[in-house]
Amino acid sequence: MRSEEILERLLQLAARLYAETEGFEHRSEDAQLWYNRGYANGMLAGLSERGHGDAIRAAGISPDPGDLITDQALLPWGKAYTHGYEVGYRETQEVMGTGA
Repeated sequence: MRSEEILERLLQLAARLYAETEGFEHRSEDAQLWYNRGYANGMLAGLSERGHGDAIRAAGISPDPGDLITDQALLPWGKAYTHGYEVGYRETQEVMGTGA
């Protein structure tokens, strides 16, 4: 699969995860939502670092601010978000060709 196709699929996944997790910050009882939102943000951070910021914007995705969960980070749902972020970032790097 070409890198452009991989990028497109990753952006589609990130957009889908964003749609599915809208309002997650008001649902602390659902750690899976927090994990999924973290995963999407980790993906976007990894793509942005690789120079794909324009593609992210062109896909209509506005990444969450980096400090979004700062006051929640030590709580169970904040930990789920952080774990999702780390996994999303790492797997994006692996898929795009450089293991993190």
